[in-house]
Amino acid sequence: MPPLPPITQALILINVAVFCLDQFLGMWFTRLFALWPLGGGFMPWQVASYAFLHGGIGHLFFNMLGLWMFGAELERLWGTKRFVQFYGASVLAAAVAQLLVAWLLNSPYPTVGASGGLFGLLLAFGMLFPNRTIMPLFPPIPMKARTFVMVFGGLELLLGFISPTGGVAHFAHLGGMAGGWLMIRYWRGQTPFGRR
Repeated sequence: MPPLPPITQALILINVAVFCLDQFLGMWFTRLFALWPLGGGFMPWQVASYAFLHGGIGHLFFNMLGLWMFGAELERLWGTKRFVQFYGASVLAAAVAQLLVAWLLNSPYPTVGASGGLFGLLLAFGMLFPNRTIMPLFPPIPMKARTFVMVFGGLELLLGFISPTGGVAHFAHLGGMAGGWLMIRYWRGQTPFGRR
């Protein structure tokens, strides 16, 4: 295994440290740093801070596994500056999507987790390495990266409509993918950002 690049390593360590801090400090910490709906405790810093909180050890584990699997290789390819820009754009787009859905559904619940940023990384991996074969944990069937991205994106869309307030922020995941897609198009000078 190659060593983890610095930003991916830092993100994993910060997420684990914040999870431990959250377990120790309790509900007021979540109240301050989770992404709350507009008018329901929302503060501007929450569009970034929510991505470092997690709802449980399983939530943390699978997000950090995905960050290691997809983020490390993308950071090695892009370098630290572009990786930070991309991950940040995915996290922010996921927050905007979740705020919009929470407002439309009048949902009072907060959002936590790095999943929006992770889904952006997943999309980028599928776009940059479309023919790379990967083996997901669920289902354990080898598939090309682009197929994996399409399957997970389609499932998130379907589950978002079936259970929009079921405890998983499906539209935040899709928002992270959209933010990542827009960032790649921006770097390439493609529509809606002009053409090169």
